[in-house]
Amino acid sequence: MKTAPFRNHPGFWAFAFLAVTGASSCGSDDDHHPEGGASGAVCPAGNTLSYDSFGRDFMQKYCTRCHASSVTGDLRNGAPADHNFDTRADILAMADHIDEHAAAGPDAVNTAMPPDGTAPTEEERRKLGEWLACETSDGDAGGTGDGGGSRGDGSGGQADGNRDATEGGRGDR
Repeated sequence: MKTAPFRNHPGFWAFAFLAVTGASSCGSDDDHHPEGGASGAVCPAGNTLSYDSFGRDFMQKYCTRCHASSVTGDLRNGAPADHNFDTRADILAMADHIDEHAAAGPDAVNTAMPPDGTAPTEEERRKLGEWLACETSDGDAGGTGDGGGSRGDGSGGQADGNRDATEGGRGDR
């Protein structure tokens, strides 16, 4: 009696499909660090978090060991080359992504990042979510920077708590 080749086994093609799709995902930087959902964090009235008082230190403590332009190759531990958090502008360009991987709020507590080493507490993650929400609350890359109603860049943007009075009157929206 002649035996059928292994590829004729009913489970072979399912196994082959899983093996191929699994192998093709090994090179993807985000497959082993799945995104969570948006944290739902909002900028609270009276916010005191700024890049200088919170954001820079948080990123240096937990993120830039892999997410810095000066870190290359294997030292990035799989961090995509275009995910660098060296500056406030770099961070704000990736704010949604950071929120979905590392921030906490009423809708989600995201803990995928950092994947190893020292990790932020849940309270620090909640502050990260609030800070990102405040920085991006006026819908542009400038965000709010000093928690006192100005953007911290001299442009006079409004903090989220002060925005309602200006939304109808500004022509730059």
